[in-house]
Amino acid sequence: MSTDQRPHADDARTSRRIRLDRKALRRIGLLAAGLALTVLISGRAQATPAPRHDTVPGCSSAAPAQPNGMQWQSEPGMSIDTGAAYNATLHSNCGDIALSLDAARAPHTVNSFVFLAGQQYFDHTKCHRLTTQGIFVLQCGDPTAKGTGGPGYAFGDENLAGATYPAGTVAMANAGPNTNGSQFFLVYRDSSLPANYTPFGKITAGMDVLQNIAAAGVVDGSGDGTPAADVTLDSVSAAQG
Repeated sequence: MSTDQRPHADDARTSRRIRLDRKALRRIGLLAAGLALTVLISGRAQATPAPRHDTVPGCSSAAPAQPNGMQWQSEPGMSIDTGAAYNATLHSNCGDIALSLDAARAPHTVNSFVFLAGQQYFDHTKCHRLTTQGIFVLQCGDPTAKGTGGPGYAFGDENLAGATYPAGTVAMANAGPNTNGSQFFLVYRDSSLPANYTPFGKITAGMDVLQNIAAAGVVDGSGDGTPAADVTLDSVSAAQG
């Protein structure tokens, strides 16, 4: 997909919006991000610099991103058993994160994720955005690492009724209703996101890995940007069982 994909949160007490892909929005010139940019930039002068990529404990040096960049014209046909359990593992340079996938409540989402993992679509891609204010997520799944990439197809939202995003949730990033593609996010601290983002799994192991990435902060010291940990998904496996 060519459009920007992000979850966001409105904070009524401060009247500001935290957007996962604020830098991507700025690059493509969307004026709607201007206010949020101004709010965050105003606090950067006093921010403590984040660690360099090569000094983040627990993370090895990341290999250069080498996504395969494959594209498809339509959502893959349903090939999973929606009554079965599915698991996935994100193998990163900062450690492994294991997921259980909810095929019953989010069948199209899990089917797409399993398909893309099988196509090695996520391999050698960066987790391009970390938020340390407001919504507490690490966002991955974009081969361009700019917040605008996707597999070429989109599919509808699922599992939104009563959706919440406690720590350990895995959910889809999007550019609006029914624009799901490949970008997803991992919640490392309870988040107050509205029920606009398809939750499709839970972290079952490796929460310490995710929290270590979050603790390293953002490269420019802001609350929303490129992770200082320079996280690369070396490979992603997903299977029934």
